[in-house]
Amino acid sequence: MEWTGARYADGPTVEVSGRIAASPERVWELVSDIGLMPVLSRELQSAGWLDGASGPAVGARFAGRSRHESLGEWETTSYVVACEAPRVFAWAVTDPEQPSALWRFTLAAREDGGTELTQWMRLGPGRSGLSYAIDRMPDKEERIVFVRLREFERSMTATVDAIRRLAEGTATADEVRA
Repeated sequence: MEWTGARYADGPTVEVSGRIAASPERVWELVSDIGLMPVLSRELQSAGWLDGASGPAVGARFAGRSRHESLGEWETTSYVVACEAPRVFAWAVTDPEQPSALWRFTLAAREDGGTELTQWMRLGPGRSGLSYAIDRMPDKEERIVFVRLREFERSMTATVDAIRRLAEGTATADEVRA
């Protein structure tokens, strides 16, 4: 990731992609399984559906517990804002109208029968834990945002690779655990 000097209010984004030798339907099973995501993430500790939901659907909510050495521990509620199997799964964190972050997996069928998987995220526009760090050190905002985006990029790259390995059958969940 290159330095952009982005500020939080700019709604900075990160995107990573990877080719997977498995059908979009198989990849969809993995990206839409919120219970699998903590296995693939060092930061996300747990995730579970709320309000009796048992799977992804627009409007469904899930709770996530996260931990980061610099930001501490927190819990958020996320709202599914797009769910089109096997093409797109997206959720807004905290508030669907003013999310602290927006996350999305996009799956595209490839001519060879595989899938192009893209994971994308945008910070803001709603406040997040990162906002509090910026409040404490406003003169370092661009650096704080850059460091966090770089962390997300590394984590998302590892997630897409782990999903690839799981979908292709070259690894088990225990072998890809973050």
